[in-house]
Amino acid sequence: MASKQLITPLRRALASKVRTNSGVCSQCQRRWQSKVSQRPGSDRVHFPGAVNSKFTTNLSFARATEEDAMPTYRVLDQDGQVVDKAAHSPDISDEEAVRLYKDMVTVSVMDVIMFDAQRQGRVSFYMVSAGEEGIAVGSASALSPDDPIFAQYRETGIFQHRGFTMDDFMAQLFATKNDPGKGRNMPVHYGSTKYRVHTISSPLATQIPQASGAAYAVKTQDRLNPTAEPRVVACYFGEGAASEGDFHAGLNIAATRSCPILFICRNNGYAISTPTLEQYRGDGIASRGVGYGIDTIRVDGNDILAVREATKRARELALSDGGKPVLIEAMSYRVSHHSTSDDSFAYRAKVEVEDWKRRDNPITRLRKWMEGKGIWDEEKEKELRSSARKSVLDAYRKAEKEKRPPLSAMMEDVYEELTEEQREQTEKLTRIIEKYPNEYDVTEFEGGLDSLKSLKR
Repeated sequence: MASKQLITPLRRALASKVRTNSGVCSQCQRRWQSKVSQRPGSDRVHFPGAVNSKFTTNLSFARATEEDAMPTYRVLDQDGQVVDKAAHSPDISDEEAVRLYKDMVTVSVMDVIMFDAQRQGRVSFYMVSAGEEGIAVGSASALSPDDPIFAQYRETGIFQHRGFTMDDFMAQLFATKNDPGKGRNMPVHYGSTKYRVHTISSPLATQIPQASGAAYAVKTQDRLNPTAEPRVVACYFGEGAASEGDFHAGLNIAATRSCPILFICRNNGYAISTPTLEQYRGDGIASRGVGYGIDTIRVDGNDILAVREATKRARELALSDGGKPVLIEAMSYRVSHHSTSDDSFAYRAKVEVEDWKRRDNPITRLRKWMEGKGIWDEEKEKELRSSARKSVLDAYRKAEKEKRPPLSAMMEDVYEELTEEQREQTEKLTRIIEKYPNEYDVTEFEGGLDSLKSLKR
């Protein structure tokens, strides 16, 4: 009681120092008046919504043209040659370049095998990242391992670069007992507490406002622990997701709250079957970042070195001035079908896809650059692809033989303790399985029927 009596007057005293008689924070009032007051005779707007807009008597509407399009940053051309050698040489060691290349090739090899596996009925669903490997791997290489990540569903390269093993991938794809998600998610919806990647969810753009909130939390945590290495949040999404309301909400939250976050958009030309020309009329997604007052850059997504450099610089910007959001629009082309549930040749010509495969992709471009430096050759290429294929197939065969998560996992992790309804459902399910053992073979699940019975105790 004594402590309460002491705290109450203290709070009142503090409140009286920061508030005016009108109830408005005096500091906020001074900031408002000093920055956004319309002075008599001024030649420009000083209203809250546009603080530095000149007055004009010319009645004209602003309209973006092709000449106004934001340029696209690149380091390597399609032949793997440095475009501007006088500007700078790529800031990457030979060892790191080889590592990035191996990550991209490994992901591409796994994609081919698992796509075929889905067609054979071995897994229920799969999504490949062909043509976009450089965006995920290149950006991941410029982040700190402690930076939280919110991915969509074509960022396999991030998991590969952060340390996911083939066993980790297969446990999720086959929903084995080793899957941290306990088989509750669709295939390709990876997540990892260890590698600080939030679990992927199917609904488009839901991760964007979540990432902005996480970035605000990270900002607060880092302020409370100034000796720790500062972090940013990285949020990935496609240009189709940028048509969702969550995209606009997420960017506005990050901009107004000065959150240290990188918004990384993969603009691959198609949102499932909808081409970009039918999605928007503006200058891609980059123009939207500028509209929200966010530092923005467009980068060649098929140039992994450009993606890496842009992400590295964006991370520095995001940590400057107390924190700020940065938007990266990475341009690429989706040479694959949207998913195994899609036939993209129903809405685009096959020759278009084959032309992109042949003309330009991030793996070939980096390989040409490495060969030009003398750090890669055909023999190393064959060895890498052979070992990658073996690694994928070994994990594949192992996962097929693993047990499924226990049946009890269906009821767990919803409430701290099972509810009365859950216990009733468990009992009914147990009786049905016991009554029709030939119809419900539960031997493939860890613990079989015993795992359900254990819940009733």
